Amino acid sequence: MKISRIETIPVDVPVNPALVIRSSLGTHAISPFLLVRVHTDEGITGLGEVSATPRWSGEDRVTAAHFLETLLAPQLLGEDPTHIERLTAKLARALAGNPFTKAAVEMALWDILGKSAGLPVYRLLGGPVREFVTTKWSVSGVDPDKAASIAAWAVERGFRAMKVKVGLDPDQDMARVQAVRRAIGPEVRLGVDANGGWPPRVAVQMIRRLREYNIYFAEQPVAPLDVSWMADVRRQVEVPVMADESVYTPQDAMALARAAAADVFSIYVGKSGGIGPARRIAAVAEAAGLTCTVGSNLELGVASAAMIHLSLATPGINAEEFPCDIIGPLFYESDLLKDPLPVTAGSARPHERPGLGVELDEGKVERYRAR
Repeated sequence: MKISRIETIPVDVPVNPALVIRSSLGTHAISPFLLVRVHTDEGITGLGEVSATPRWSGEDRVTAAHFLETLLAPQLLGEDPTHIERLTAKLARALAGNPFTKAAVEMALWDILGKSAGLPVYRLLGGPVREFVTTKWSVSGVDPDKAASIAAWAVERGFRAMKVKVGLDPDQDMARVQAVRRAIGPEVRLGVDANGGWPPRVAVQMIRRLREYNIYFAEQPVAPLDVSWMADVRRQVEVPVMADESVYTPQDAMALARAAAADVFSIYVGKSGGIGPARRIAAVAEAAGLTCTVGSNLELGVASAAMIHLSLATPGINAEEFPCDIIGPLFYESDLLKDPLPVTAGSARPHERPGLGVELDEGKVERYRAR
């Protein structure tokens, strides 16, 4: 089997207006993503997704399509798509950075391998280490009353864990977390995510103050500019510190571990450059006595499926202690799939089908195709 063609489809998919995410990095109200199809000469097609937002990742569908056409496709055409590790290395040599673009290709290769073998991707990764992936909700950085309303809605849906976006304004951050805690009661687990929005001194002060509301983690409290900043914060607080924007690669993970800068790594298929690279970060965490969860860039159905397979089969991801953010499909009016993923309040499962187990709904793809 050989790769014969790589197809890209730009899409604009709006987020449900009531669930638009506001954080210290800005507002995510629409997803201008890129769907990817890797075609083979045997008629098997693999699906991928570049789920990237420029403000957060530095990538968008325009850069992704350009690099796929001019740099990555020439490395792949005529190659055996089941040689995933070798082809991932070729992509790394052909283009620096741009992990979300590379991840779209890599997840499509796993999709092809699974379809050719007749097995779901998680079985190719060694089989399940859990029955399903525990998930948490994400509450936007909106005014306290609206945040409380969103949090109460999530609890009514069945979520037993969530995080609140902070890092915008200290007083508003406190009021928002207080309102959410009152709305959800004492039993629902609650964390905070600053997206790097606090200076180190403020981060320490805020995390100490927020302990009043029984937060169980603080995600990316400071900007990912200097690992020592995160280490300084972690030494001075008693809440587990989670690294997200600070950890893209296994080397980032090693630096954080050596500096004792984090307790948990938030990893993504997209941010890491693929399923395989994400598992390498999880292996670093395990070796260092740390653990991982899975974060989100509000992925659509294809990338969400890849994240579920990763989480289901990776022991270094402790979804039970730190539930994952595999909730992207719940934010959209459509995830573009013919058969939506089994993602519900508090849990995510894959379809028991070969490969990623998903198929695009061509009518929906055309509806949201960017012209």
